[in-house]
Amino acid sequence: MRLDVLLARAAERLARAGSPSPRLDAEVLLCHVLGVERTWLYTWGDRPAATYARARFEALVAARAAGHPVAYLTGEREFWGLALATSRHTLIPRPDTETLVEVLLELAPEPSGRLLDLGTGTGAIALAFASERPGWETLGVDRVPEAVALAESNAGRLGIANARFLLSDWFAALSGERFTLIAANPPYIDAGDPHLAQGDVRFEPSSALVAAEDGLADLRHLAEQGMGHLLAGGWLVLEHGHGQAAAVRGLLEAGGYVAVASRRDLGGWERVTFGRRPCQR
Repeated sequence: MRLDVLLARAAERLARAGSPSPRLDAEVLLCHVLGVERTWLYTWGDRPAATYARARFEALVAARAAGHPVAYLTGEREFWGLALATSRHTLIPRPDTETLVEVLLELAPEPSGRLLDLGTGTGAIALAFASERPGWETLGVDRVPEAVALAESNAGRLGIANARFLLSDWFAALSGERFTLIAANPPYIDAGDPHLAQGDVRFEPSSALVAAEDGLADLRHLAEQGMGHLLAGGWLVLEHGHGQAAAVRGLLEAGGYVAVASRRDLGGWERVTFGRRPCQR
């Protein structure tokens, strides 16, 4: 069977299974099997599929049709132009989180400083920032040992030398440490949210998704504890759900942060909220 025919049939199957991006999913999976770029498929689609490659590809398509995330099937996801290895111990990096990176870069015009990425997972936020600010010291922490190991591996593979990673449950291992910027994409989904039964999140670790208090428990904790780990004039930058911006602004304002504001993601939702530790404190 020709590759383009194999690809078309796979896309049709994924569309019937409810994939929101069936053609893209099929192309990414086939490129993973063949070890080629997507542009190669358009140039050489008339080539026959080798028996082994076809069998492997169809197995991956079946897994995707059953709902398994493409990033877990290929073991990789691109974020901020960086090819990051993924695992079932971490969240899959998403385009919405690039909004948080954009905010961090805007708040970091200086050639040097210290960034803390809480709940780093794959290291996506820390590594994206570190790649753009090589003069900064970047630290990512996570309470899951496998996540820390994965982030370290991603940093080494990408050659990003100004990022390091540490095992810590939020600020637990950071006594006395202060930073210019603190960033986090914490759990913020309520346990009863129906979206937890849909899409990729069904396969992602619930501990990285779900928080108590209608999804605000971890955001509240970070707002309360963040002030004590910021340098004067430093910023706390938090990603949250699209309906939580007002609540998160309230948490920051109640905690004494100033210049509190929110930023919209590419979909137009208020996705990131940030506030500053007053310079006199």
